Amino acid sequence: MKFLDQAKIYLKSGDGGRGCVAFRREKYIEFGGPNGGDGGKGGSIYFTAVENLNTLIDFRYQQHFKAQNGQHGMGSEMTGAKGEDIIIKVPVGTEIVADDGETVIADMVEAGQTFMIAKGGDGGRGNTRFKTSTNQAPRYAEPGWPGVEMWVWLRLKIIADVGLIGLPNAGKSTFLSAVTKARPKIADYPFTTLHPNLGVAWVDNKEIILADIPGLIEGAHDGVGLGDRFLKHVERCSVFLHLIDATDEHYVKNYKIIRKELELYERNLASKPEVVALNKIDSLTPEEIKKKVAAIRRVTKSPVFAISAISGQNTLDCLREISKSVPLRHKKVDPNEEIIITQPQEVVKKPWSPLD
Repeated sequence: MKFLDQAKIYLKSGDGGRGCVAFRREKYIEFGGPNGGDGGKGGSIYFTAVENLNTLIDFRYQQHFKAQNGQHGMGSEMTGAKGEDIIIKVPVGTEIVADDGETVIADMVEAGQTFMIAKGGDGGRGNTRFKTSTNQAPRYAEPGWPGVEMWVWLRLKIIADVGLIGLPNAGKSTFLSAVTKARPKIADYPFTTLHPNLGVAWVDNKEIILADIPGLIEGAHDGVGLGDRFLKHVERCSVFLHLIDATDEHYVKNYKIIRKELELYERNLASKPEVVALNKIDSLTPEEIKKKVAAIRRVTKSPVFAISAISGQNTLDCLREISKSVPLRHKKVDPNEEIIITQPQEVVKKPWSPLD
């Protein structure tokens, strides 16, 4: 399934039905009079957030949503039928933005959240409603009220606990595939990742959702590369895991580049908790690792780990440090079994025992 995180759609709620002008005329009935019914209300348009969606690809094939109009009123004081509502399902984390591209109308951040964006028009009143002691045979009724029409943007911002950031080829996709069951594309060339990937890791009975976004480069906040489009996906993260290629001779400069891009894109991003991981240490000697870790610690106050995503070295310690900044909002595992992470690619289960 192709990933799509932005779409523009047209919405039109239903018009209200017209009121009816009618009179009761029956043989042998002494008193007649007006008996026109009201028009039915037009259908409304709702958005609801659901968990089983993770892309806006459906809106590439349908961009127009029009709710049903209310039926006109009828004689015998019969009210017209109400127009059928439209419920549009969107992934959790979708922002509904006005046509100007800036005004946020609603933010669908919880599963089951429902928002009425376009109310259906009210039905017009029939001539029965206008009968008075001085006007006993009104010959007019109200037209139905028009519905609401608008264009809106849908922008998906992935909800994850941890955002994996770094330059291209820093090993983000490899790390994600090592600690979760996600299988992102991995290759030895830049920008292998073209859209965000999600994975779930368990650390000490705590669920952590990780998001891998395409690699950032200098100027990403201005739209250079793919970063400007996908930086929004880490806005909701609780903590960043900043991966650095330890085999690159400019590793300190690379760290500063990403930090600068975060600050230029949005200052709140730069203030989020961060864990720094020097990746690919399996290609370095112990002396080189010690030297590079010390150099990174001189330019950051964040915890620094030397890891190898491909071999699993120190990745568990890194995940435990990350989990300290992740809120306990996800359900825990079944208490009848304990999960112990021995290696990032291996999960060993043992029966729970009251003696443990």
